[in-house]
Amino acid sequence: MVRRLSIFLVLGLVACAPADDDTPAPPAATGLTTCSKAQLTTKTPGKLTIGTDNPAYEPWFKDNKPENGQGFESAVAYAVADRLGYAQGDVTWVRVPFNTAVAPGPKDFDFDINQFSITDDRKKAVDFSGPYYLVRQTVIALKSSKIASVSSVAGLRDAKLGAQVGTTSYQAITDVIKPSGQPQVYNTNEDAKKALQNGQIDGLVVDLPTAFFMTAAELENGVIVGQLPQVGVPEQFGLVLDKGSALTGCVTQVVDQLRSSGELQRLEQQWLAQVAGARELT
Repeated sequence: MVRRLSIFLVLGLVACAPADDDTPAPPAATGLTTCSKAQLTTKTPGKLTIGTDNPAYEPWFKDNKPENGQGFESAVAYAVADRLGYAQGDVTWVRVPFNTAVAPGPKDFDFDINQFSITDDRKKAVDFSGPYYLVRQTVIALKSSKIASVSSVAGLRDAKLGAQVGTTSYQAITDVIKPSGQPQVYNTNEDAKKALQNGQIDGLVVDLPTAFFMTAAELENGVIVGQLPQVGVPEQFGLVLDKGSALTGCVTQVVDQLRSSGELQRLEQQWLAQVAGARELT
């Protein structure tokens, strides 16, 4: 889960992160002639079913209502739907727990958008679109916490830390921080936030935009401790689809077009502009 995020995101998305070799290639035809609504096989003919978690957090969504088109990921979902030929009224939302969405087996959605980082392990069970967002993992705490003022990863080693189950935020704890104690795992970020408020953990790891929202709007005396170092390939969010989905190529093509056209950049500026930056933990 000091850098100026808005600059990083703008530059990162305009540059277009390298595609992973396992990401299905888009259709060979130019434009969307092979990806028209009439030619797509979806869960419900003529409709597009999109999944996300419950609750759906800001700034990714607004008021826990993904259907209102507000928030970065809701806006991205409708932009993808539009390019595939689906009007807002053709879109149906379903609620799917984070871990369920990336588990093996058939899905109840055509694609799911819920801050899913693209990883090799997850690709064994699901397909991903091309990346629509570059992300950093971040540690948050209460101002009264013993880790509130630490400036290094080493300063977190003896802390009791937590994250949502199955997330790269949890993986960042185990692989980057490597704490002396076992990290706590929670079904949702809501549960993890309550544990932080109740003093059951010293710090919580989430992605940076979520960290800004939680510390500004949800946690009394919440503070961003800092961003964790980026290790290896930059972390990227992608849309999740059934393994081997016939839609993967078309959805990837649309996401790539939204990036190259500058639409993803515009949506970031609209919905994530408040994420100005956070210090780096050394």
